[in-house]
Amino acid sequence: MRALITGIGGQDGSYLAELLLGHGYEVAGIVPRLDKEYENLADVRERVELLQVDLLDEAALGDALRDHAPHEVYNLASPSFVPMSWDEPVRTAEFAAVGVTALLEAIRAVDPAIRTYQASSSEIFGEPMVVPQTEETPLHPVTPYGVAKAYGHFIVGSYRRRYGLHASCGILYNHESPRRPVDFLPSKVAHAAAAISLGLQQELALGDLRAQRDWGYAGDYVEAMRLMLQQVEPGDYVVATGVLHAVEDLVELAFGHVGLDWHDHVRVDPALVRGTAELHDLAGDASKARRTLGWSPQLQFEDLVRLLVDAARDRLTNR
Repeated sequence: MRALITGIGGQDGSYLAELLLGHGYEVAGIVPRLDKEYENLADVRERVELLQVDLLDEAALGDALRDHAPHEVYNLASPSFVPMSWDEPVRTAEFAAVGVTALLEAIRAVDPAIRTYQASSSEIFGEPMVVPQTEETPLHPVTPYGVAKAYGHFIVGSYRRRYGLHASCGILYNHESPRRPVDFLPSKVAHAAAAISLGLQQELALGDLRAQRDWGYAGDYVEAMRLMLQQVEPGDYVVATGVLHAVEDLVELAFGHVGLDWHDHVRVDPALVRGTAELHDLAGDASKARRTLGWSPQLQFEDLVRLLVDAARDRLTNR
């Protein structure tokens, strides 16, 4: 089996590459630049082929598909830090919406039998009327990222219906790992807890400690991606834990893991509280994934937080 992964150098792409290699795949991946080291791929760099392809260039994508003849394509490339989408809404729309369309057109032209995975997001639900959300929950995105992802989600469904493509969307909720940049809240908290415990940092400023998220482990979620493309019929799947945790829960666990009382080190900065367009509690119902794919999250929230803190301590002590 041969797979092509866009965004292979990111958190999800690197975990997926490792997973597919473990299943005997030949793996190629699209990256923005070839002259850059991709730390996430350090363990498998010699086993994957990297390609520099403009994801907005349908002809270039078609050439890559002809050259590598993948059986499966996993489209993971797009800006992933939601707050940044307010600063770069056009770039976000280009990659998360237009890029998806260009890829689908290239697949349709080169080989409609290619099975395709599209990285959708819980952000497409925005401020949902029901909790938890399922694949049938109406979309109501409220951020540029969510709006762009909603377009990608809809266009995959359109191509699936009109052209019969085996194209599936994974509606992934927040999923973290030691490979996440510290811009992301769980990594930011884990890094701070580790740094403060080592005497390298004094305090951590955060926004709303009551905000809640459905957090899972990226290593578990890429398995759901793979399983979607093994099904006879394509479809859309919510991939989530279904459990909400407050930011305060995250902070308490992270600081407690290194023997600290978070009250002594964490302060609330009103400037970091997100606007009303980003205040929402999203929890996913992954019943369809459990039933059809046989998938369920393996790493629990408490263990995920400990993993993040331990990894942060290792980085700080070995740098």
